[in-house]
Amino acid sequence: MRPGGNKAESGSRSSKTFKPKKNIPEGSHQYELLKHAEATLGSGNLRAAVMLPEGEDLNEWIAVNTVDFFNQINMLYGTITEFCTETSCSVMSAGPRYEYHWADGTNIKKPIKCSAPKYIDYLMTWVQDQLDDETLFPSKIGVPFPKNFMSVAKTILKRLFRVYAHIYHQHFDSVMQLQEEAHLNTSFKHFIFFVQEFNLIDRRELAPLQDLIEKLGSKDR
Repeated sequence: MRPGGNKAESGSRSSKTFKPKKNIPEGSHQYELLKHAEATLGSGNLRAAVMLPEGEDLNEWIAVNTVDFFNQINMLYGTITEFCTETSCSVMSAGPRYEYHWADGTNIKKPIKCSAPKYIDYLMTWVQDQLDDETLFPSKIGVPFPKNFMSVAKTILKRLFRVYAHIYHQHFDSVMQLQEEAHLNTSFKHFIFFVQEFNLIDRRELAPLQDLIEKLGSKDR
């Protein structure tokens, strides 16, 4: 486990993240958008918080939030890595019915079966590489997003969902022991409302946590 550059939110037991935190440069427009998102989240209305702010670019809004979700999941998984081992989680699963095999289309073309810690390491490293690619996630003002940005963002979010699904199905007892469940639930609810708002993950992909998603949604009606 590699320590991140930033302290975890207060109340977390650890200042470590699974991978180094991805920072958005201060003073940039994306930084302002992130601050807007954080301020709106503070109001407690998550449905309103995920909506595209008036006059803003959809790609940029999705980019900023994708970075934020990467950092959140990075931190949440960082708190339970000691419980997610080659022995306890020899396959990457989300309950008995869902198992994930890793492929990134470049280094590993044919899906491989691997342990959950290995899969999540592959996944988070791959996401990090996408976020660090200036041609995919431009941080400079005026640099356009590529034509395939939306499909890349959808793949990133689809894969990040699998980390939430694994934590809920295989490690929720540990999350409760660490008193992190409120943190996990708020983060996941924000994530789900966001992907629902912009239709970013296919419903079939969300099946492992469908009951929880419906419960979170019904509380908000």
